[in-house]
This record gives sequence, structure tokens and C-alpha cells, in this order.
Amino acid sequence: MTSKSKYLGNLRTENEHGQSKAKVLSDAPIDNHGKGEAFSPTDLVATALASCMLTMMGIIGERENLNLKGMTAETTKTMASSPRRISKIKVGLKLPDYLSQEERELLENTAKKCPVHFSLHPDIEKDVQFNYEKLKT
Repeated sequence: MTSKSKYLGNLRTENEHGQSKAKVLSDAPIDNHGKGEAFSPTDLVATALASCMLTMMGIIGERENLNLKGMTAETTKTMASSPRRISKIKVGLKLPDYLSQEERELLENTAKKCPVHFSLHPDIEKDVQFNYEKLKT
């Protein structure tokens, strides 16, 4: 089992990871009858893209002995209506500035091939930006 979800009422769910038992709450967003006090289900989808990209680059970083600690991603989700759905996910990634051009290309290609990226509907626009700067660790 991947996860177990329970409806708590008031448009909130509690989601428990099958293996670790870690829990994540979700709420309906304010613009869809909710309180917006936790991630919405569509927030989790958008965030999963960023998390997947960071994880895949981390795997390559470990393999290539690159210190990628402190990488970050800022994610913005845009919704459409009729039907209500995610229309765009923008991910701004911050990576260390000391990486060579070859290492940057390897990591960028890896991020764009993460499983979540391939799992999202092709109609969802994916705007991924790679920024290289001194990272805070």
C-alpha cells in the first residue's frame, strides 16, 4: 500500500504514508470552498513535481560526487476551470553556481525526466527554470 487517506470532515483529509506512517493533511483551497489551512490536493501534485526533480538530481549528485545540499525549488500552480484542473506548474530551481556546464546539463536533463514530469497530463504546461547561485546550506 502506498498510502491511506481518511476524510476528516470540513473538506480536510489526513493522508498516511504506508511504509513510514508519516502524515500529510490536505484542505480544499479557499477558492474552492475550503479554509486553505494545508496543502490542497492539487498543491500536492505541483509540489510532487518539484520534489521529484530535486530527488532525481540528488541521486545523480550522489553518483557524480556533487554536493547539491541546499538546492531549493519554488513552485507555483495555476488552475483552469471547465473542468477545474491544473493548467500550469512553474518550478524555479536553485542549484549551486560552482557546477560546470557539463554538470548543469546533466542535472537539467535528469530533472526534466523525473517520473512525476512524465506522469502529468501533457496538457499541463510545465515551466521549469534553472538558476545557479551560491546556496545557503
